[in-house]
Amino acid sequence: MRKSFRYRLYPTKAQRRALEFQLDACRFVYNKALETRKEAWEQRQESVSAYDTIRMLPDWKAEHEWLGSGHAQAMQEALKRLDLAFRAFFRRVKAGEKPGYPRFRGKDRYDSFTYPQEKGNWRFSEDGKLRLSKIGNVKIKLHRPIEGDAKTLTIRRDSVGNWYACFSCIVETKPLPPSTEVVGVDLGLTTFATLSNGEKINRERWMKRDARDVARLQRKKERLPKGSPERRKAVHALCHAYQRQVNRRNNLAHQESRKLADRYGLIVFEDLNVQDMQACGNKIINAGIADVAWARFVQLTEGKAEESGRSVIRIDPKNTTQQCSQCGQIVPKDLSVRVHDCPHCGLKVGRDLNAARNILARGLASLGVSPRSSPL
Repeated sequence: MRKSFRYRLYPTKAQRRALEFQLDACRFVYNKALETRKEAWEQRQESVSAYDTIRMLPDWKAEHEWLGSGHAQAMQEALKRLDLAFRAFFRRVKAGEKPGYPRFRGKDRYDSFTYPQEKGNWRFSEDGKLRLSKIGNVKIKLHRPIEGDAKTLTIRRDSVGNWYACFSCIVETKPLPPSTEVVGVDLGLTTFATLSNGEKINRERWMKRDARDVARLQRKKERLPKGSPERRKAVHALCHAYQRQVNRRNNLAHQESRKLADRYGLIVFEDLNVQDMQACGNKIINAGIADVAWARFVQLTEGKAEESGRSVIRIDPKNTTQQCSQCGQIVPKDLSVRVHDCPHCGLKVGRDLNAARNILARGLASLGVSPRSSPL
């Protein structure tokens, strides 16, 4: 399986300038190729492939001499990245979704470039630094060993100007001892997650506090005139607040997903379309959904489960909250009702616990297993 390992880089001022130059070169060819493909279709109804644009790269270098100092393979990877964006665009068009045509990237909208292979592009020097082609020996903090066979290396800059090396590696799975425990997970806003066995993953207090900090700094930025030093400082502080929020959210998702993968042999989630939920909800609900990052949590759980030899199932979420988990009757209730009180069989449990039990039952049914015969 493929696994990513990310490490913080500490480049010198000269190396920062070199990294920024490589980013600019890749961004330039990305935008140039997008312009070429757009004009070819609008003017001549011709399709231009990624390999067509790669063959144009020498001509672009001759026209713009400064591109000659860019890393050739990294620029080719930028052109392949654009091709992936077009493929995703055509897939959405075919599926009848909102297309989202590929956009030109400004200086702050392009933040990474990729070395496609190790040979001649990167290696570790004897003093423990990461030697990057066209950049030099960059100090790196290897807080954990790199596992498996490294296939690609992506150099990424975050919103506050920190640089990271992201190795994409092929690693062997490490199955854990078999577990007969199964669980359904209901994701929520008041409680981060409720398990079918009655356990809960509480929503951390810092989630709301960080959201308030971001909103406060956003308002402060909007009050300041564009281009002013004060606005730039406010934008920098806002980027720090966003980064802190994302780091804490990812840390919680990593820790809790690891606990689930270690303990349960089968984990069942609802197959939620988060984008559609945010499009239909109000602003408060939208902000809450974005804050808890359900999709990220499920994605991390699936990755850890695959690595550990566990199984994750997504089921249809329709009526998991309304249906009684004991008798199967539909008991309508709106979001303000937090207790499931069934008039048919008398079951009275928390709304989220009832949903989690339904989620588990549907997951087991999809495998042909009766919920009554499961360990829970």
